[in-house]
Amino acid sequence: MSTSRKAALGFIFVTVLIDFIGFGIIIPVMPKLIATLIHKDISAAAGYGGPMLSVFAIMQFLFAPVIGNLSDQFGRRKVLLISLFGFGVDYLFLAFAPTIGWLFVGRAIAGITGASFTTASAYIADISPPEKRAQNFGMIGAAFGLGFIIGPALGGQLAHLGTRIPFVASAILTFLNWLYGYFILPESLPPENRRRFEWRRANPVGSLKHLRKYPAVSGLIISLILVYLAVHCVQSTWTYYTMQKFGWDERWVGYSLGVIGVVILIIQAWLIRKIIPALGQAKSLYTGLFLYGLGMLLFGLATAGWMMFPFILVYCLGGISGPALQGIISSHVPANEQGELQGGLTSLMSVTTIFGPVIMTSLFSYFSRANAPVYLPGAPFLLGSFLVLLSALLAWRSMQKWETPATQINK
Repeated sequence: MSTSRKAALGFIFVTVLIDFIGFGIIIPVMPKLIATLIHKDISAAAGYGGPMLSVFAIMQFLFAPVIGNLSDQFGRRKVLLISLFGFGVDYLFLAFAPTIGWLFVGRAIAGITGASFTTASAYIADISPPEKRAQNFGMIGAAFGLGFIIGPALGGQLAHLGTRIPFVASAILTFLNWLYGYFILPESLPPENRRRFEWRRANPVGSLKHLRKYPAVSGLIISLILVYLAVHCVQSTWTYYTMQKFGWDERWVGYSLGVIGVVILIIQAWLIRKIIPALGQAKSLYTGLFLYGLGMLLFGLATAGWMMFPFILVYCLGGISGPALQGIISSHVPANEQGELQGGLTSLMSVTTIFGPVIMTSLFSYFSRANAPVYLPGAPFLLGSFLVLLSALLAWRSMQKWETPATQINK
């Protein structure tokens, strides 16, 4: 890989990392900020936190394909820099919001500009040869792991200086990243691979309808949706589940989240670059989905808190399935439509963020209450395991019905 390409990948890694750090910072800080603005306690603040997350997800769902399509016409660099600048403005909104309403406005802006994830994914597809795309997409997972380690820890430490200080720090970091990109980042999409912006293709439904002309992609995208939904059993109920079943306090929840972040970072930044070339994309996909499902099943059936830590390793190893599946999907889409593809996938992820947490937390609440027909607080994890199994079956059916480059490689 050339030096300029390595530098570009490094910038994209930092860009996505900052996005995830910003999200992680909010975890320990946002409840207190909401409570301050509504002049009530943390319990009342939780009633605002859920809708605020939905606003973020809805806006990202609506605008991710728009940004992806804009990057197909104007290039990745311009769109990415505009998104980064808007993300910095959002952090300033959160830092100086005088009322709870302004927090919702800030989260809406974050949902729009947070779609820089879309352009970053398209950028990776542009500069990566087909056989390297899955490994390079793994950088996004590595950024998530590192951001999940840094974000909550940084937010908790900076909060001692003031509830709004973490947001100011995030704004400064984002604007510095924007300056670096403005002077250093090259364009990845050559003019001959660009296409005109079309509104009918720049909406969540339109972009997905367009993808139906690639038969293998449709089934694989459904498989990806099921994975996105399934992982909310961990992302949305982990704190409630471990506190309810094992009596963990905030400290132990923090330890466990830190372990998850470290393991994800190691797998996505290093191990995935060894596994996918060795197994091939198809076998990596099936192996990863098996480990994902097994990990969720083990979480749901664990009888002691210490068991969760070795089970974390099994679950996180399942992360090899995401880059492998994304790499297979992207191999079916022309170079001048990668932005549209990534926009559609980001929108789908946003939809699962709207519905996934509600489904999983409601299931947990129902089966963990005193008068539940069956006391089964691990029910969300069992559902997640079933969804992953269904995802694997759909992926296998799609790849058997329509031969893909990945299956050709594995032959």
